[in-house]
Amino acid sequence: MAQLDRRTLLTSAGAVGAGAVLAGTGLAPAFAATPGRRVVVLGGGMAGLTAAHELVERGFEVTVFEPSAWGGKARSIPVAGTGGGGRADLPGEHGFRFFPGFYHHVPETMRRIPFGNGTVGDNLVAATGGKFLRSGDHADAFVFGIGPDPQQVLTVDGLRRFLCDTLGGHAVPPHELTYFVERLLVFLTSCDERRLGQWEKVSWWDFVGAQTRSKPYQQILAAGLTRNLVAAKETIASTRTIGNMGEAFVYNLMGRGNDGALDRVLDLPTNEAWIDPWLTYLRGRGVRFVAGQGLVRYETAGGRVTAAVLADAAGTTSRVEADWFVSAMPVERVVPTLTPDVLALDPGLQRLSSLKTDWMVGIQFFLRAPVEITRGHITFIDSPWALTALTQGQFWADRTITRDYGDGDVVDILSVDISNWDAPGILHGKPAKECTRQEIAEEVLAQIREHHTVGDLLPEGIIHSWFLDPGVQWNAAAGRNTNQTPLLVNTVDSWSSRPTARTRIPNLVMSGDFVQTDIDLATMEGANESARHAVNALLDESGSTAARARTFRLYDPPEFTLLKQTDKLLYRLGRRNLLDLG
Repeated sequence: MAQLDRRTLLTSAGAVGAGAVLAGTGLAPAFAATPGRRVVVLGGGMAGLTAAHELVERGFEVTVFEPSAWGGKARSIPVAGTGGGGRADLPGEHGFRFFPGFYHHVPETMRRIPFGNGTVGDNLVAATGGKFLRSGDHADAFVFGIGPDPQQVLTVDGLRRFLCDTLGGHAVPPHELTYFVERLLVFLTSCDERRLGQWEKVSWWDFVGAQTRSKPYQQILAAGLTRNLVAAKETIASTRTIGNMGEAFVYNLMGRGNDGALDRVLDLPTNEAWIDPWLTYLRGRGVRFVAGQGLVRYETAGGRVTAAVLADAAGTTSRVEADWFVSAMPVERVVPTLTPDVLALDPGLQRLSSLKTDWMVGIQFFLRAPVEITRGHITFIDSPWALTALTQGQFWADRTITRDYGDGDVVDILSVDISNWDAPGILHGKPAKECTRQEIAEEVLAQIREHHTVGDLLPEGIIHSWFLDPGVQWNAAAGRNTNQTPLLVNTVDSWSSRPTARTRIPNLVMSGDFVQTDIDLATMEGANESARHAVNALLDESGSTAARARTFRLYDPPEFTLLKQTDKLLYRLGRRNLLDLG
């Protein structure tokens, strides 16, 4: 079986696709495959590659179609023309990778992909020094710890002490901090029925009572933790979504239910560490990859999908027939393909058009000198654009950026995610959506330098160059940017508008980070989980006897079982949670 070591690269994703186009047609109108086993996967991002992986290992004959780039938002993006002297191009990316300990689906997939003498899972390394930084003369915030005895923490009183100690001391009035912690405890002890029936319909902003509390409370607790940890807008995101992720992070800190270290990153650029080896493995198992082809519409007959009509960048269309179709596209690309013929077969898919997307996009600063901030992720909690970052060179095991990438002058990479594109900046006074690419780079640096821990570490001469995700494009006529790679936002009461993996069309299954999953957030983990549910639905529909794809649930501490059972009874009686004092 084909393997990659750390010095071997695929020539390009395009070459993968080109090798899969069948002679004579550009596409295969019908596969020369076993009837009943032919699968078309529409999308080559996290969901599509996961679906292909699970299906090919169960004997299905799989072809994946992707219009733009293998790996989707999870890939790294070589900055064309930046390499010299035998070095590779500098590695840009949509955003830095983050693998918290409560991720299970993605790491399990990675451990099934060969890499050298081991697996891609071996490329996950612990990030041990995350920091939440403040601007001006504020003390830095949130150095997380779990205390001497995790067993004592998982009681209401123990969690109360732990959360007050962890979140306190950062200008939030003590009585407001106490209130915030009590709201967290209400959620942590709420049953699943209350979370879906009540908290799904309440915004996080309202749940924590931010409107009537101080600016530090709003900025640090209600907004800062939400936007920086979950990349969701606190005023519109559902309490169920934010609370579930907050709960996962709390138990992650305790090492409860974790797959691995609290925080993990890759020890190479993403394509080298993960995406390229994955493509090589899947090709070795027989998966066909067709690049430059995106779904336009489905053809239907007899209550089923009979073919997919695809188009290349020039608009030239082709059709492909198969027994099974896996949608693995982001929601904004799915909605235009839901023609009246498709909606007649599954009217519920019409609700997808009500789902909202927003922007979370990365920018990389290539540095002429190393910047030693912390061995982990950095949150700039006072930045209007909700910036988070990672210095990457320290984690790349056998790579030296100066030796292996760029022109020899780049020593390190500061990779920054921009999570709020609608707030005015401090330099140009405009939201990121209304800034040119140059203004975005200038504004991000200005906001980072306002945070005193790093301000002196980024002098003017240290910036070699920068790279902003090419999905963001400046429209001079409109005076604002467009974005080809938005992210689903879990707005209040949107769960019921999101589909399950199984549709009412027997041979069409749905995957992607907008599909209902246990993790319930637009992430790599959510996309991977959704693909496993889609594969299992396909296996059920096909009558396959193959083992079902393994799925995981977020950790639920047994210590709170009785409290949640009590809350379930109270909810059915129309009563508040025991800890909810209003």
